[in-house]
Amino acid sequence: MALDYLCYMGINNNIDQVKLGEMLPLMEAFYSIQGEGYHKGSAAYFIRVGGCDVGCHWCDVKESWDAELHPPTNISIIVDQAYKSSNTIVITGGEPLMWNMNPLTKLLKEKGMQIHLETSGAYNVTGCWDWFCLSPKKNMKPKKSAYSIANELKIIIYNKHDFKFAEMQAEKVNNKCRLFLQPEWSKRDKMMPQIVDYVMKNPKWKVSLQTHKYLKIP
Repeated sequence: MALDYLCYMGINNNIDQVKLGEMLPLMEAFYSIQGEGYHKGSAAYFIRVGGCDVGCHWCDVKESWDAELHPPTNISIIVDQAYKSSNTIVITGGEPLMWNMNPLTKLLKEKGMQIHLETSGAYNVTGCWDWFCLSPKKNMKPKKSAYSIANELKIIIYNKHDFKFAEMQAEKVNNKCRLFLQPEWSKRDKMMPQIVDYVMKNPKWKVSLQTHKYLKIP
């Protein structure tokens, strides 16, 4: 379910409201099934915020990177549409923490919604979160605050060196954080056997798959 992009005048023309978090560069918003990690298989309303400079070469939503391409949308409009769809909201990107998430999450909590975040953790944490999924990237490491509050650590495995990176990241999260290894989609056939073997030898980890892609769910 896409939102009507009201009040679109370009980020530069709404820069004060965007900085305050009263408007956000919205790429898309839709009701679907969470395909990854701890909550896979659960229905949720996804809010994808534009803007990201982390620069993962294997990113499957590179169109989200340039915030200027996505309409600055008033958060009240975003929340009203979300409220009609689901009680569970997933904020994703792009990199949502590039923006001030306090106003958006405040409005969502006032509606009684459960709010999940998917982030690299590379920016200071703002917002109030019921579930914090941290997916660190090598070129822009997470802030210390992200490690301390992470409910879920999801490491994307592109090559064998990523297992070492995964262990380094696992040492930094809190002891209640769930640990997941997920194959990068284009390398899934090559890396999946290695992930299975690794998890069997290191059962503190679980396997995460992009099940929505297998099931052809948006």
